[in-house]
Amino acid sequence: MTGFDREEKQVDPISMEVVRNKLDGISNEMQLTLVRTAYSPVVKEGLDASASLFTIEGETLSQAIAIPIHLATLIPIVKRVLSDNPIHEMKVGDIFIMNDPYMGGTHLPDIALIKPVFVNGRPIAFSACMTHHQDVGGMSPGSVPTNATEIFQEGIRIPPLKLLEAGEKNVTLMAMLKQNVRIPDNFFGDLNAQIAACNVGELRLQKLATQVGDNSLLAIFDGLLDLSEKLTRNALLSLPEGEYFYEDFLDNDGVVLDKKVKITVRVLISEGSMHCDFTGTDKSVKGPFNCVPSGTQAAAYFALRAITGANIPTNGGCFRTVTLKLPEGSLLNPQAPAPVNSRTATIKRVSGCILGALRGAAPDKIGADGACSQHVLVLAGNDEKGAPYVVGEMIASGSGAGVSCDGVDVIETDTTNCMNLPAEALEMDAPIRLNQFSLRPDSGGLGKFRGGLGVIREYEVLSGEVQLTHRGERHMTAARGAANGCDGEKAISRVLRADGSEEIILSKQMMTLAPGDRLIVETAGGGGYGLPSRRLEELRKSDFENGKTTHN
Repeated sequence: MTGFDREEKQVDPISMEVVRNKLDGISNEMQLTLVRTAYSPVVKEGLDASASLFTIEGETLSQAIAIPIHLATLIPIVKRVLSDNPIHEMKVGDIFIMNDPYMGGTHLPDIALIKPVFVNGRPIAFSACMTHHQDVGGMSPGSVPTNATEIFQEGIRIPPLKLLEAGEKNVTLMAMLKQNVRIPDNFFGDLNAQIAACNVGELRLQKLATQVGDNSLLAIFDGLLDLSEKLTRNALLSLPEGEYFYEDFLDNDGVVLDKKVKITVRVLISEGSMHCDFTGTDKSVKGPFNCVPSGTQAAAYFALRAITGANIPTNGGCFRTVTLKLPEGSLLNPQAPAPVNSRTATIKRVSGCILGALRGAAPDKIGADGACSQHVLVLAGNDEKGAPYVVGEMIASGSGAGVSCDGVDVIETDTTNCMNLPAEALEMDAPIRLNQFSLRPDSGGLGKFRGGLGVIREYEVLSGEVQLTHRGERHMTAARGAANGCDGEKAISRVLRADGSEEIILSKQMMTLAPGDRLIVETAGGGGYGLPSRRLEELRKSDFENGKTTHN
């Protein structure tokens, strides 16, 4: 412990298990506080926020049940805060803020707050959270322009700074942030929700330290991390050693629309470790689908936890078993000022590639490919009273079929864990009506087990012009089936204009909608598993009767 001495003592397993569950409870209470006190629908309804606890060395102690991307990308942010602000210089009441991807962050809308927790005058942990803010400035409302060509077009970049110092707000920083966002009331409402979440983490950790003893608590922290590392290495040792390969594609980079983007991985399982080598992945692209290393790290950590089992406590000990090779200048290790706002699509495809490779090591655990597409919409304009609005949508697709079950319809899979925006929330915030929200028949790949279905959502503009950011995936490349299962259906999006004309959207597009225009989004389905001829007749009949397929 930097600047302090930990007490060396043996920790009994019962105390470790009690504290582990308490730490998980604290993280989840932080998460609930954040979601329930936020202003933006993207947080209140979409749940695009996460909370976590860290050791003072920067290793994860516990995570809320939230978003894997956030939870993993908080790790390099905490370490960057520590490198710029020595632990012995931190004060009670300090809260640090940061979002810069090229300093350890992920993309600019995801803003992290980090608060040191003090007990008996010394720091023992960090309380941290991350929220996707609906707008942080930049060239388009919502700050995720699919046609950005440099990060300066994507919003305000925040290096590690003190948002609060000894409990006092940094009014200069607050004023600067206010001048750079389109909907400041929502922005600061969500930021204050993050402060509240960090405060909850601080209070609960301080109470726990009082009950357990701060020295004993620190010893338990070490024991929990070491235990998870040991269990994770044992789980990896149970897999056949070897090198496993997979590749998949993004539709395009948002700028060069007729060129797919390749992601290639070789996963080496050896001596209780997992190494992911992305040599062969395309070079960094013009558009905003580049992904800084923290994002690929998040994908690898997710895949690790998926393959090693839920019975292992999730903390930094698990992650000690993972290493990455990310060629400089590639899609997964771009150089500033390359744009990165749409990196979620890339991270999801990376996680799918790692799991696809690991299918060779664990064919009894990993089923077909999921669509793994978080279909993002941003709808912005002025309401009937002239007030600006920015509303974000995250539309799910179908998961891949499992080795012994059908895929799940319309679900966020892998590194994202968000919810769709309810029709009522959308219609309260914007002059837009949701005309249809239904399963997309026949979109899941056929097989002994069927892939999960995508969804159909139709939006109609009621008044005023709407600036639309449309970020789709799986329009060009389908989710692959496994074990002779069929691929899922590709996504389709189109605009039906008020004059009767139709426009097809090629995966990514920035466009304007007018009153009477209708946007129809049909997301992709997951791949099927096993020969379709081996599907049970009662399952075929059930699919047909429930409208999941249009043929029996």
